[in-house]
Parts: sequence; structure tokens; C-alpha cells
Amino acid sequence: MINESTLSKLFVRKVSKSPNRKAIGWIDHGELLFINNEEYLSKVKNYFYGLVKLNIQAQDRVAILAQTSKEWHFFDLASICARAVVTPIYPTYLSHEVEYILNHSETKILLLEQEAQFQKILEIQDKLTHLKYIISLKEISEDSQRKLSKNIIFLSYQDFVNNGVEEMNNSPSVFHDTVESSDPLDIASIIYTSGTTGDPKGAVITQKAFVAMLKNVHASLKTNILPSDRTLTFLPLSHVFGRCDSMLNLIFELECVFAESIDKVVDNMQIAKPTVLLAVPRIFEKVYSKILENIQKESELKKVVFEWALDASKKYFDKINHDKSPSTLEILQKNLAYKIVFEKIYNRFGGKIRFLVSGGAPLSPEIMTFLQNANLTILEGYGLTETVAPCVLNPPVRQIPGAIGLPLGDVQIKFAEDGEIMLKTEALFSSYYKNDVATKEAFKDGWFLTGDIGELTTDGYIKITDRKKDIIITSAGKNVAPQKIENLLKLKKHISNAMIVGDKRKFLIAIISLDRDAFMDELEELGISGSPDYEELSKNRKVFDIVEKEIQSVNEDLASFESIKGFFIAANDFTVENGQITPSLKLKKKVILKIYDKEIDALYERLES
Repeated sequence: MINESTLSKLFVRKVSKSPNRKAIGWIDHGELLFINNEEYLSKVKNYFYGLVKLNIQAQDRVAILAQTSKEWHFFDLASICARAVVTPIYPTYLSHEVEYILNHSETKILLLEQEAQFQKILEIQDKLTHLKYIISLKEISEDSQRKLSKNIIFLSYQDFVNNGVEEMNNSPSVFHDTVESSDPLDIASIIYTSGTTGDPKGAVITQKAFVAMLKNVHASLKTNILPSDRTLTFLPLSHVFGRCDSMLNLIFELECVFAESIDKVVDNMQIAKPTVLLAVPRIFEKVYSKILENIQKESELKKVVFEWALDASKKYFDKINHDKSPSTLEILQKNLAYKIVFEKIYNRFGGKIRFLVSGGAPLSPEIMTFLQNANLTILEGYGLTETVAPCVLNPPVRQIPGAIGLPLGDVQIKFAEDGEIMLKTEALFSSYYKNDVATKEAFKDGWFLTGDIGELTTDGYIKITDRKKDIIITSAGKNVAPQKIENLLKLKKHISNAMIVGDKRKFLIAIISLDRDAFMDELEELGISGSPDYEELSKNRKVFDIVEKEIQSVNEDLASFESIKGFFIAANDFTVENGQITPSLKLKKKVILKIYDKEIDALYERLES
């Protein structure tokens, strides 16, 4: 039962309940290390008093510009305990995007990670009207520090920590008094959505909304998450899904281990051995693609064994998923298939996983079903920044591939006439900061408009069909959901990303970005020597032919009006750095359309002639 009304009170209750229990973990040179709840409280208090030394006031804005780490989490909780407002900023954001968020949110104190982030601030410092302090987790060169404006005070991490120790000795009761004075209606965070068009909108999220989200998660998973469970947190804490992940330890007696980095997650899983893992579909897509790629390199005998194992496992799970009992032979064959084929896949995740949660984007039913063979139960869910991450989740007792599940806790769902999902919940943003027009447009008769089109399955589960704004209407009046087709294309070995075009056109075409690494084993067949860059691959006729075959195979599973009649290869991959996808990996379609408008028109002209 969760009775606390604010995150800070929830945190203090959690650490006080079992002070000696392991709480927060991290990996250092291959070794898994932990602090207990008492030390956890001590860390957060130290950061809290470091902020007090900087004259932090209730509802002051602080920002975090750093990769996921335990320090990010400590600073987050310390700021919330100080009744400050935390604004996360993606470390991949460019300097002008950082400038916008810092100014729009009126940030006073900034925690950043390292030199590269500091350089972004130097570029924009003359335009920052509210920033007073910068704290860096890692060392910043003296030369860079000298370039910092006299209006901004720089503190090293050690200075900040030392300040905290000094201030705590001077005012030992301030932490308790501030936590007790915290109000459910305090703004806990302004989270800027990485918009696919225009400037990002700042979703205002109160302490009450965060606590409501955690209550909803607890209500749905309280019998499924055990005191022996351990998570491995690696998702960006700048994203609301990652933030939710980092806060699960406030409501469950579990251990939260912070990964070294996203690049080391596979290695870290072997060390941390998580039992519960929150991830985005891209992680599962990469695992799936790598497995299929490796199978193609095996002998014919091993390929036959793999196909047999797939078939045996499919027969077993088909019955399980339809509430039927497999025969003794089917159980034996499934167990054998697991032992000789799928156990290796399970062990890639550390060998202790009980279930995984997928969110942030749609998960291909094909991938979910495939990983089920390896005893990897994936609970696909759904949420938005505005809903403080999860609001719908497949329950542990039964998952339906392609569906996002059932509403969590107090979440109410209904569908508009055009199929748009509308919802009500206490776990909801209050407004878009300084944007009354957008706030008003986000609601209808008290219901939040998600912008996602959905439907109910025959089992009563919710299914997303597409984003409302992304729906393509062809000149023949056919409604096409591009996301489904784009996701199918991304499953192909040589395709990194894809964007479907066809609004008000007779048929669909695709803009394809290449997965450069996938071609590295095929250079001889392509007639390429050395290590080609993306541009060289994109102009190779044999590369075009390979992609064309992969598109043709996708077309076989599509209705005629959904099929792709033509494509061209993008001049470069869609990346955050070149501004063509958001940090949460959503395509910036208007940007891409503008970049390739001439190529699109030329391809349609050629195909229609």
C-alpha cells in the first residue's frame, strides 16, 4: 500500500524501512558494487545539501545534461527532495536545442557530465538568461573553465560534494523539514518532448502525477516483482520511460543497477544478471537481427535444426497462448528445442531474466513471438511523456503480440470516432509549460488526446494502429498506417531505417537508410575493396538490388494499396546528430520530406510515366 503523496516522502519511507538492504548498484571495471539504503539516503542528502549551498528555493529549475548514471539519479532525487523542478535534457541535443530548453524552463542550476557538454554551454552562454551555476560530474579543462562567463559559477563534482558535507553539518534538520513540507501539487519535473516538428513542448508533471504513475505500476505488478529482483537501468533518464525505470525501487524492494553505458549493456547483463529489464524495441530488434544473421552463416544441418526448434516451440506456445494444454510429446520437443537452440539466446540477457518490459515504440509481434521461444516473456506497454510513461501494459499472466495490453491502475480509456485513444488518469501532466494553446488542444471534455489511433482486440486488449498525424491518405482515399510498414522494413538485415511517403499520391514509395555494418561481410560480392563509407554503399548498384529484394519480401505481406512501388536510398542514415530523428528514435518526417523533396518528386514522375 502506497500512502505517501510525494516522491520525496516515498523515497524517505523506502530507505528508512530497511536501511541495510542493498539498493543501488553499478559496475566498475567488471565488478558489481552496491550501496545499501542507508548509504543511498546519505548520497541523496549530500546532493541535497550541495543544492542548498547554492541557495536552491522551492520550485527553482534545475537541469540535467548527462548520460544515465547513478549520479544522475541521486541528483534527480535530491532536487525533488529540495522541492526543485528537474528538467532532463538529452545529451545528444545540439547547442541550440539545449539553449531553448534552458531558457524556456528558466533553469538556474545545470548538472552536466563532461567536456563535450560543457563546450555546448560555452557556445550559447551569452544567450542564457537564467543560468547561475554549472556542476560537472567529470573534469573540465582549465582552459574551458576560463572561457566561462563571469555570470555563471562553475563547480567541480568534488566541490559540490564538499559543499554538501559542510552545509549538512551547519543545517542538519533542513532535509527533513523540506521533505515534510513537500506538496503533491509541487511541479517535480518539466520534461520536454523531443518533437518531430518545431520546438519541443515542456510537459509539466507534478509530484502527485509521478506518485500516481508508481501506484498504477505497483497495482499491476505487486505480485510479480519480488524482493529478490534486480533491474539493469540503461535507458536515457532524459526520457520519461527511463525515469520510470529508475524510480521502481521506490515502490518495490528490488535492487537497481545502473549500466556503464548503452554500448556496454550486453556485457553488463552478464555481470549484473538482471531479473527484470525495461528496454525499447530497438534493443530486441538488434538481438533478433543478429541471431538471424548468424543462422545464415551456419551449416545446412544447423539451419535444419534451428527450423525444427522453431516449429516445435511454435506448436507448444500456440497452445499455451490459446489456453490449451500441449501434449506430452510437444512439451518434450519444446524443452529439447530450448536446450539445444534457445537457451543460448536466453543467456544473452544474463541468464536470470523473469520478464522484460518493452515501451517507447511499437514492438514487432514477430520479434515478441520469436523471443518467447527463448523463455523471454516480454510485456509490451504503452505510454507518453504526458502520461508519465506507462499507462497500458500486457499483464504477466498473458501477452498478446501486437497489442499494448490493458490499462494500469486508475487509467480509463475510450476511443474517439476516428479511433484516437483518449484517456483519464491521475498520472497525467498538468499542462505544457508556457503554452496554453497546446494544452487546450491536448484535451477534449476532460479527456487527454493521445494522438494515437487504436482499437480493441477480440480479447479486450488495446492495439495501436498508428499515429493520427502520420496516417497517409492516398489519392484513391485509402488510409495507410506507415508505421506498420516502416517497422517491417526495419527488420530486414540491410535496412537501418525507413520512411514511407504517399500522402495524396497514387501509391507509396519508401526512403531507405542503410545499415552499413550489415554490408561489411559482403564487400567482395559487391565489388568493393577497403572499408566503404555510407555514401559509397548508397551509390552501389548491387546494394540497391539487395535492398530491392528485401522490400519485395515485405510487399508479399502487405495489401496491394500498402505495397511499396518504388524507393531510393537516403544520402545518409537518419540520426539524431543530423536532425532527422528525435532522441527517442522517432522520424522527423517533415524534416526528411524537405531534405528529399526533389528526389521524391523525381521518383514519382518516373514511376508514373
